[in-house]
Amino acid sequence: MATVPEIKIMRSESLGHRSDVSSPEAKLGMRVEDLWDEQKPQLSPNEKLNACFESIPVSAFPLSSDSQDIEIRSDTSLAEAVQTLSKFKVLSAPVVDVDAPEDASWIDRYIGIVEFPGIVVWLLHQLEPPSPRSPAVAASNGFSHDFTTDVLDNGDSAVTSGNFFEVLTSSELYKNTKVRDISGTFRWAPFLALQKENSFLTMLLLLSKYKMKSIPVVDLGVAKIENIITQSGVIHMLAECAGLLWFEDWGIKTLSEVGLPIMSKDHIIKIYEDEPVLQAFKLMRRKRIGGIPVIERNSEKPVGNISLRDVQFLLTAPEIYHDYRSITTKNFLVSVREHLEKCGDTSAPIMSGVIACTKNHTLKELILMLDAEKIHRIYVVDEFGNLEGLITLRDIIARLVHEPSGYFGDFFDGVMPLPENYRV
Repeated sequence: MATVPEIKIMRSESLGHRSDVSSPEAKLGMRVEDLWDEQKPQLSPNEKLNACFESIPVSAFPLSSDSQDIEIRSDTSLAEAVQTLSKFKVLSAPVVDVDAPEDASWIDRYIGIVEFPGIVVWLLHQLEPPSPRSPAVAASNGFSHDFTTDVLDNGDSAVTSGNFFEVLTSSELYKNTKVRDISGTFRWAPFLALQKENSFLTMLLLLSKYKMKSIPVVDLGVAKIENIITQSGVIHMLAECAGLLWFEDWGIKTLSEVGLPIMSKDHIIKIYEDEPVLQAFKLMRRKRIGGIPVIERNSEKPVGNISLRDVQFLLTAPEIYHDYRSITTKNFLVSVREHLEKCGDTSAPIMSGVIACTKNHTLKELILMLDAEKIHRIYVVDEFGNLEGLITLRDIIARLVHEPSGYFGDFFDGVMPLPENYRV
């Protein structure tokens, strides 16, 4: 049986310099290097970086593996969409409107971005009929009277029982609902695209200060997304720039020197290992965060991490929880790891357990570790392994650039407001 791995403290001596200057990311870093040398000497290093990134268009960013022509048709069922996202190991994908005319522009061709968490949230809310409480709505969607009554009467205890997601994923609701039917309802990523000529600085600020997870890049003359830039993609680019002068000047600073972690242990949203796993996803949704540490009861030591990406295992492998009376966070972690081991997929981030660092590590060390482990967050611990803080990719990017006064101007004008039935 799989066990929960211990905390792994990042070791500085294991992190070397990157030397592959031929990678697209390293070439981009060298372009920043050339621009860095041209900046006025009176500018601070941070002002120099801002100026460099403002001079580079987003069209120069290397193509992301998340943009490998993965698109979801609007008439795709939720079940098919989940299988596609899982197959390509992506959290989200743009949705193409099948009813759009052939000559439609990109803004008319795409109706949004669908995510794993959005599908789960939407499905669960279908089991919450309006007052007075009645199983009629859920039963009409393919659930038995007994099953629906259990969910409505028992709340989370029934929803976290081992066979819940087996029943859910075999329901007519899951099989027949189309992606377009949930458009604008639950946790769809903002569909704010950048044009190819927009700058790197704009992109970096959207990913950090404005909390976007991913940004499509479009060409106004072509009705198709050309690239999708993610926080992970930016971190990988930075990792490939290790050794370059501008990067080393910035990267040698310790976390404490640049004011990280921003989030202290008292403000970290966490969950205990004996609580229902759905509570973890509810907390992530409510607090708009991408992951949450799993803590031992009566302890401040993290024993695992659950991210939004992990919600896929509730829909793609529901049979692995069949024997549990309740899918607690610990049961979830152990079952998913056993499942991945059987499938031969030992590279998934959830297999790594808790990756941690201390305040004495440098930005460079942090970036290299995040890139190597393919994770989006790292926990800061004290000398005893107790949770002391949290650092996300967004925090790191925010230490790279800053928003000049009045920078965005009317950039956000015309962005469509959230629909009335938007609940997250």
